[in-house]
Parts: sequence; C-alpha cells; structure tokens
Amino acid sequence: MPDLRTTALVDRHAALGASFTDFGGWNMPVRYTSDLAEHHAVRSAAGLFDISHMAEFLVTGSGAAAFLDYALAGRISTMRIGKAKYSLLLDENGGVIDDVIVYRTGDEDFLIISNAGNRDVVAEAFAARVDPAAEIARAGHELPADGSFGFVVGADRARVEDISDQSSLIAVQGPRAREIVEATVGITGVAPALADLGSYAWSQGTFQDEPLFIARTGYTGEDGFELMLSNALAPALWDALLEAGDPLGLVPAGLAARDTLRLEAGMPLHGHELSTATLPAQAGLGRVVAVDKDQFVGKEALAAASEDLPRLVGLVAEGRRAGRAGYAVVDAEGTAVGEITSGALSPTLGHPIAMAFVPPALAEAGTSLFIDVRGTQIPATVTALPFYRRTA
Repeated sequence: MPDLRTTALVDRHAALGASFTDFGGWNMPVRYTSDLAEHHAVRSAAGLFDISHMAEFLVTGSGAAAFLDYALAGRISTMRIGKAKYSLLLDENGGVIDDVIVYRTGDEDFLIISNAGNRDVVAEAFAARVDPAAEIARAGHELPADGSFGFVVGADRARVEDISDQSSLIAVQGPRAREIVEATVGITGVAPALADLGSYAWSQGTFQDEPLFIARTGYTGEDGFELMLSNALAPALWDALLEAGDPLGLVPAGLAARDTLRLEAGMPLHGHELSTATLPAQAGLGRVVAVDKDQFVGKEALAAASEDLPRLVGLVAEGRRAGRAGYAVVDAEGTAVGEITSGALSPTLGHPIAMAFVPPALAEAGTSLFIDVRGTQIPATVTALPFYRRTA
C-alpha cells in the first residue's frame, strides 16, 4: 500500500490534536475536537479547512475557451473574467467523471479545481480531449498511480498544466468568514475588495507580498472563501487566519464536519451522488449542462438517455436513527426501491436526513417511504433539496 500523501499543513494539524483519515490517498484531518462542535462553529461563526488535497489545473493558450466548451458540460466560453462556474466533466456515455469549479482568469486563461481522488482520471480526460493535432508535451509518459507527476499537454492551442503539487488551498467558511479574512495580518492588495466580491467570483491579493488567489466559493452552504497560495506560505497563512478568527469564533474543522455541512446543503459528493454511472439530470444537475452547445463530450448520450432513470431526492426521517450510504430505501410493502447515497443525523436540524436515488414516480416531494436501518424500517418523507439554506 503506497504511503499517504500529506499537505503542507500536516504539522499544524498534528499540533492541534487532529485525528487523521485516508481520503483519496491523502492523510487528512477528520476532526480536531468534536464533529458537532466544528459543524456548529461553521453555521454560527466560521470554520477553517485545509483543502490542499484538491487538484488544480491551468488551461491556457489560444483556443482554451473553445477547448473547455468541448471538454466540459457547461458553456465556459461565455464566462466573464473574475467569475467562477460549477461544471461537470462527462464521459462518452454522459456519466460524471468529476464535478469541477472553473475560474476564468484571463481571455484564454482558466483555473480548474477538481476532486483529489479524481486527479489522475481528470488529467487523463483533459489530455485525451486536447486536439489530436496539437503537440503533446508529455508524449510517452504515463501518469503514476500516486498522481505525483505534474504534466503539460498541448502546444499550439489549449495548454493544460497540472499544478496540484505547487499550491495549497485553505477554506474559511461561515457567516463571519469575510470579517476574518479582512482582519488577517499579511493579506493586502485585495482587488476587488471582499465586500464587493459576489458569490462564485474571485479576487487577487497578496499574502506576505506573495500572490494570493481568493475565491468566494465553498462546500458548506455558508458564505465563505477559498484561498490558494504557494505551499511555502500555507502554514503562515493558516496561523494568521486562526489568530484573526480566534475572537470571532473561528475553529479548525475536519472532513467529518465538512461532510455533514455539505449534506445539509444538498451538495453532491463524487463517489456517493456522482459517478460515471450517474447522468447529470439524475443528480439534479441538468441545469449545468449546456445542451444547446454544438458539441461536447457526452452530448449524444445525454440526448438519447431515458427519462425513466432513478432521481436523486432528499429524505427526512423520523427519530434519531440515520440512514447511511448503502442502506436500502423501501416502499410500504417492504420492496427495495432505492439506496441511500449519503445520510446523517443533521446537527443543525436535529433529525435524520439523507440523499437517495429512487424511481421518478417516487421522487415527488411529500412521498412517504422507509429507510431500512439494520432491519428496522424508519419512516421517511421525500423533500426538496437542500435541507438547509442560509438566510443571509
């Protein structure tokens, strides 16, 4: 078994008493104190997350926008500089290889952030989608299993560069996130100012006089920012954020809290709600597919897909016993009609919630179903996603 990879912040996590887990081949903090305390801190004040395990790609050069229009499901060429967009990387069958965030940083310059565990398959998909006539700079090289090889493809047109090993990502999430980032010593020159930065937009600043990329994005259902900078400066930024946020209620938060937060917000997770066996419309993501584009990978398969495929729904259950991933969803007769993809006892709402795929006929809000929790059928009601939505 290969050694787990670590981020530039691993020593900071250990010093804070974090418990670690294997996540996509990375040794990541699952919690520091308590899952519930970290979750509630994000909802009431703010949480600090190390998300440096995520993968980053630069797509540049003439033809970059057109390339991404073909490679991704969304219409990327119409994005404005300074904006971000959620999109999907599909296979030829219309299944989801990964969900990504695209940032337009110039006329033909883009930053793409994908999930850590999918770094290699995303890299390979991008490489395969560069115009075959373009020179492939990594010709003859294979991507190793640990994803450690940074590659560049393309020469004359779109150029795709894997920069995952060069940068760290830190997220500040919660209603006091902006106050904390603005108060952090060492962050200067932010333009546009964070107060003027809309959701799914990015800003450029410096930290200790080095470049700092700040995006108003996140995976918790709260306001927040994701900050990217060099690995060398990541520990100093982590410390500065904690110091600025201490009087405002900021706490370091691990993967466990991140998972319950995203579940409450109804956000899909690859490997749970998303996979190559799942079409976008099944997961409620048909809106992010630009079906009117002339061509993109997966277009023909999506056009021919049946409308009678299982659909992702929210389920609210009674009591305190939560359905977990893999648990069966059954009807009143006890017949299995679906399967839980993610589930937990919601820390914010106080009752069990879950996401599951069920037949379209059972996907309407208000439909009564049951979750088989270790042999006990727990009543559950189909509900619209998200379960939680911030009010300000």
